[in-house]
Amino acid sequence: MSLPDLTTYAPHRSVPDAEFGGTIVPGLRADFYRRPDGDRIASVGRYSYRGRDVLMAWGYVDEKHCRRHAVHSAGRGWSAVVDGCPDVRFDDGFEVRTPDGEWLRA
Repeated sequence: MSLPDLTTYAPHRSVPDAEFGGTIVPGLRADFYRRPDGDRIASVGRYSYRGRDVLMAWGYVDEKHCRRHAVHSAGRGWSAVVDGCPDVRFDDGFEVRTPDGEWLRA
């Protein structure tokens, strides 16, 4: 499984100081993209923290949670695609868990 090709999606909206998991995170920007997919609408959220890519999460707008996600590390690029929503925490900033279980401070 690979990352969504954002060139096949249309920009939907951008949110500076975005909310993640019900918490507003200063410095977290969320850019949302959508495209028709049969009778459904596919959606991708691309998140950056203070100007650096952090993660992408995607699925369909009629689903309550993310179908898949990938984490971005400055030194390693995009991680493997993982099923479900990412694990995040907000402790003096924004951290996301990589597929290998490491907490990546954004």
